[in-house]
Amino acid sequence: MALTRRQFLTLAGGTAAGAIVFQACGIPERELMVQSPVEMPEDLVSGLDNWYATICRQCPTGEGLVVRVMEGRAKKVEGNVDYPINRGKHSVRCEAGLQALYHPDRVRGPLVREGERGSGRFEEISWTDAIGRLTHQLSKLRDQGNQDQMVMVTDPLGAHLGQVVERFVSRYGGQYMPYEAVERTTLRAAVKATFDQDVIPEFDIENANYVLSFGCDFLNTWLSPVRYARGYGHFRQGDDRERGTLVHVDSRFSMTAANADRWLHVRPGMEGVLALSIAQVIIAEGLADSQAARDLTGDGYNLDSFAPENVTEKVGVPAREIREVAIGFAEQRPSVAFGGGSAAAHTNGLFNLVAVYSLNYLVGSVGERGGVLFNPLPALGDVPTAPAAASFADWQRLVAQMQQGRVGALLVRGADPWYGLPDAVGFKDATFNVPLIVSFSGIVDDTTAMADLILPEHSFLEDWGADVPDPGPGYQVVGFQQPAVRPLFEARGMHLGTRGFADVLMTVAQGLEIDLGLPGETFKDVLQDGARQLFEMDRGSVRAPDFKSFWNGLLQRGGWWDVSAKSADKPPPAPRLPKPEEPEFFPQDSAQYPFHLVPFVSTSLGDGRGASLPWLQATPDPITTATWQTWVEINIRTAEAKDIKEGDVIAVSSAYGRIEALAFPHPGMPPDVVSIPMGQGHQAGGRYAEGRGSNPLSILAPSMDGKTGALAWAATRVKIEKTDRWIRLPKFENAVPDLPTDEHQEIIQIATRDS
Repeated sequence: MALTRRQFLTLAGGTAAGAIVFQACGIPERELMVQSPVEMPEDLVSGLDNWYATICRQCPTGEGLVVRVMEGRAKKVEGNVDYPINRGKHSVRCEAGLQALYHPDRVRGPLVREGERGSGRFEEISWTDAIGRLTHQLSKLRDQGNQDQMVMVTDPLGAHLGQVVERFVSRYGGQYMPYEAVERTTLRAAVKATFDQDVIPEFDIENANYVLSFGCDFLNTWLSPVRYARGYGHFRQGDDRERGTLVHVDSRFSMTAANADRWLHVRPGMEGVLALSIAQVIIAEGLADSQAARDLTGDGYNLDSFAPENVTEKVGVPAREIREVAIGFAEQRPSVAFGGGSAAAHTNGLFNLVAVYSLNYLVGSVGERGGVLFNPLPALGDVPTAPAAASFADWQRLVAQMQQGRVGALLVRGADPWYGLPDAVGFKDATFNVPLIVSFSGIVDDTTAMADLILPEHSFLEDWGADVPDPGPGYQVVGFQQPAVRPLFEARGMHLGTRGFADVLMTVAQGLEIDLGLPGETFKDVLQDGARQLFEMDRGSVRAPDFKSFWNGLLQRGGWWDVSAKSADKPPPAPRLPKPEEPEFFPQDSAQYPFHLVPFVSTSLGDGRGASLPWLQATPDPITTATWQTWVEINIRTAEAKDIKEGDVIAVSSAYGRIEALAFPHPGMPPDVVSIPMGQGHQAGGRYAEGRGSNPLSILAPSMDGKTGALAWAATRVKIEKTDRWIRLPKFENAVPDLPTDEHQEIIQIATRDS
């Protein structure tokens, strides 16, 4: 019989019993082993702790942290109560930053490939040798007049690191390809088209009375979920206000949908038509701002065809509900509407988002408290916010160049396109045509496994950095990241270990005799120059009589911000409503491929970058509580009709590939939709990521939004087939199986120093 919760806690409390009892869940045997502490001389054990403010780099949000350090070791992270983005809160991904620092599979020094590409065989070399090899190859490429064949791929980098990268690439003459697996290309284009803004605005959820969200799981994974969740708490339970109303429009039952007062299940790709129907009701009922209504419907734009009764069948939402939501949105001001996520991930994604964001003009929410607030330009003019990622269309063009042998060097940092791009693009095969692939990753992920040269960078807890939040909180912020601990592999000597990415680029630039026009010779010098500019402004959250005191105060507080430095931009006239567009799905044969595939970003693993960390693998999904595996959410009635039970291994096939996942019948899933989390299915990535689960991104159709070139990752049709296998789906509340009855059988494994 299964153990009770009390029995399990008695066995497992303070021990590593899970090494055996969780075997049925597929959890690695070593994940819960007790590690013996490394012995330290008595005179170094003080028992005192220090706290260092820094910036988290586990996800794109850039939350402010304080790190508890004892005897030189980082022990715990907490949210920085001062930092405007998260104000003392932090996410599970930030917690896992400690495991990223002490990960047993971290690359301990520069490596050069010694076997066939992709064989995983590398030899350790010195930093002098590694930088010399990279400098030589880039110099050779430039001497041949082919410097444009150098391609730099990074995650979108802003602030001073972005400045270093952009200058390095532009002055060398190469191509820069910022990469996001779930790109925000369409969102940025919609913000530009609707509000004439180049940076994403602040959605003032905290002070709104009515929030209408389309497709974006903003309480879980979208843009800045910790900040939005904190604002949502005040929106619901603020002492000085009444409880706000949240309506969420989505084709999947997400965490945000679960928290909403009303979830409107919309047919995939029909979010824009639903938004136009809401606009029609607001205007017809005389609840709209009259000037905005005239601007939006200028040139004879006829909204009457979008009356709820005319579109209810198309969008899948009852006409009565459309009217109730429209009237509530218009009457319970201030109200705010925003969209993204799956609403943007269709071939008509830009139409969907422009229609959604235009609703804010009808209720006077643009530039107003509780609505859409514009973010100002960065405080430091030469320090950018994060750039827009290269679109899917840009990646298709790059793959064509790779296939034609017109890419001589591919430098990759903070990105894993081998994993994140759909297989139909052909990126994997094209990498074999690139003479030199260089990775700066500290973990051998899927792309790094194909590299010829690995130059591992520091963990963010070991490195310097800065951040200009994107989106910002409505005023100027510059976060500063300082090393909380000494580099873990520093004891290996100056020629081994890890190094900061920016410092490596600056060293390579010196070898190539490229003047980056940056102050100083190290990245810390660049940061201090930026801090000096802030000091000379004599405003904001940190002030001091001299620069040294200002610099120390800056690091102690975790950054600089000025709550009075807001955008001076006035709301532009409302744009004309977009011409309606129908979504396209691939393949178009709905008889053979009857289900819409809606992938979603994992709460813990994100788009896959957290898969190497066991804390994140073990973090339960907030809706299904599933962990450690890939599951497919399917309507419970559809599952019954196909004789599918939880844990059945299901083959999910598109016209572009096939994956397998564990079935999770779900009462909240629409009958024609299946949903699969991103993050698993890595071929590399260390012991906790390799060979675990499946990657839904790999089977996506290579379709895109026709106007922005963004990947339409929610526009793929699939079919499902039950296999003859069953595996228990690891879940947070699973019963623990019986323990061995043999009293001599060891059930607890403890790792000693010699193991």
